[in-house]
Amino acid sequence: MSAAPASVDVTMLSAALARCCDALEASADEFNRLDAQLGDGDLGVTLSRCATLVRSVLASSTAATPGPLLKAAAQACAKASGSSFGTLLALGLLTASRTAGDRESLDLDAWVALLAEVQQTLSARGGAKPGDKTMLDSLAAIQAALQTCEPDDRTAWAHIAVNAAAGALDTFRPQPNRIGRARMFGERSIGLDDPGMVAVLRLVQAL
Repeated sequence: MSAAPASVDVTMLSAALARCCDALEASADEFNRLDAQLGDGDLGVTLSRCATLVRSVLASSTAATPGPLLKAAAQACAKASGSSFGTLLALGLLTASRTAGDRESLDLDAWVALLAEVQQTLSARGGAKPGDKTMLDSLAAIQAALQTCEPDDRTAWAHIAVNAAAGALDTFRPQPNRIGRARMFGERSIGLDDPGMVAVLRLVQAL
């Protein structure tokens, strides 16, 4: 009889989100510096605020499954800022919560499906598409990489996600940004990392 696939329950997810909050705060200066090259220079401020609010949610949450916890995190991020990235982060978490539904835990197939739904939702909302050099390209790379994972090796999921996010940065660094404020920099954005893609990398590294 084969073992059940590994999965992430609400306790594991809460701990992972707490580590993500730590990473966002620790990387705030990096995000601001990168964003100043291609935008308003306030991405670190936005994500630090998101982290503070999500941490409060984690401290008081009574969620019994991942879906409601992701929804609470989404609502916290929505209060953090009116910035485009903060809005997309909140929308991504909300989409993730809806995809998670009432599952008691999320196995590898659930995470792959969740990432697919998040990409579709963010693309529809923000107008970005694959190849535009945005966090969508990082999420697509992570989703594709996770599809090669063994379902019962949860530790490997995070390592593979980190490698995929880092690889996406390497792939798109030589390309121009094609959407958002960064596209106004045109050829000058070649050789620069997209701040949102770096944020995705820092988040998966925190896992």
